[in-house]
Amino acid sequence: MKVALINPSWEYRNSIYFGCRAPHLPLELGYSRALLEAAGHEVLMLDGQIQGLSIVDIATRVRDFGPAMTVVTTAPTYLFWRCAPPELRVPQLMLIALGDAAGMTVAVGPHGSATPAPVLRKLGVDIVVRGECEDVIAALADSPARRDIPGISYINASGEVQSIGAAAATRFTDTPALAWPADWLLRHDHHHHRFDTPPVGPGAEVEASRGCPYACTFCAKIDFRDRYRKRDLDVLLQEIDGLIAQGVTYLYFIDEIFLPRPDLLLALKDRNIQFGIQTRIDLWKPELLDLLGAAGCVSIEAGVESLTVEGRALLAKKCKLDTDELSALLIYARRSVPFVQANLIRAEENEMPLVAEWRAQLHERGVWANDPVPLFPYPSSPEYRRLWGMPDDKAWERALDYYLSQFTSFSDIQEEQPLPLSALERA
Repeated sequence: MKVALINPSWEYRNSIYFGCRAPHLPLELGYSRALLEAAGHEVLMLDGQIQGLSIVDIATRVRDFGPAMTVVTTAPTYLFWRCAPPELRVPQLMLIALGDAAGMTVAVGPHGSATPAPVLRKLGVDIVVRGECEDVIAALADSPARRDIPGISYINASGEVQSIGAAAATRFTDTPALAWPADWLLRHDHHHHRFDTPPVGPGAEVEASRGCPYACTFCAKIDFRDRYRKRDLDVLLQEIDGLIAQGVTYLYFIDEIFLPRPDLLLALKDRNIQFGIQTRIDLWKPELLDLLGAAGCVSIEAGVESLTVEGRALLAKKCKLDTDELSALLIYARRSVPFVQANLIRAEENEMPLVAEWRAQLHERGVWANDPVPLFPYPSSPEYRRLWGMPDDKAWERALDYYLSQFTSFSDIQEEQPLPLSALERA
């Protein structure tokens, strides 16, 4: 089968999106391509951001390819499934441009994983994949009985949304080593979340683990990338060595939580590569932070979220350290890692004068703490379900309306005038 895999050109005008806007490797499509090609399928993978392709450019290439199935993602790479733009504006425009040239259309991403029915209707696709998508895409290409595959939803002949099985979760441990086109890597000059020095050489994103053993209220992962799994070290190192051989100088581990893993850190220490991670600082001991720096880590993004025990408990952080102990570990990490950031969430428990004083104290010791970001109740987060129960067909509209009603100012990485979904999406 001929299969097109599409990551559109993204734009975030009037969106509350607070993720990074630079191009990143579409890992979910890379895994899918590897599985499809191993099974003998012909694949066209396009990335609007990395390749500099407009929606019209992509549609033209897909039409020339003539696929039997086209997959469009609703979020810009796995890295941002937990903080995706709420609106489906870009995927809508992409599918309109594709028209009848796409063959069977499939949407993957966090939106359909949480609420398949409105995504089927808004995008007009044949199938929505719920959960982690790579194995399901391969099964859709392989199987003549496509509508029996677990993890998909579609509209049946009666006009009702039919969902098969639970949301998909891959085994992940043996996920194949990815190899990216050389021209993609040459264009990938972004070093995600690196601030110690200007980027020199290509960057790349990789996964050492997927999911997280914690269930913090703000984290949108219930319907995808939820259960914690570690990738086999041999496969991971094969992928990393391939990237180094292609000239990559910096890796960003997109793991929901990069847990201390001495075997990986010792292997990285022997390689000429630098990298960044996101983690919880309370899970690291000083000697492991030393090893992390020696292994080449140049950027740590650590979720502290709140400066009070009560605030962290309300967010279900299950943190056993107090704020002074967390501060000490952050400052210790800065001894061997050039950039260390503590993430904060704007909540009632985070008294702003306390936040300002703490940020200033850490800045004096070389640790950056961000301007607290307003908490968005994503439909796949525990916070959404605490407020309204299970997500329904209006979940994304409800979450965004609530968010806009709660906050009159936003973080310095968000648009100043965000709009509701009714103004961002096509009716």
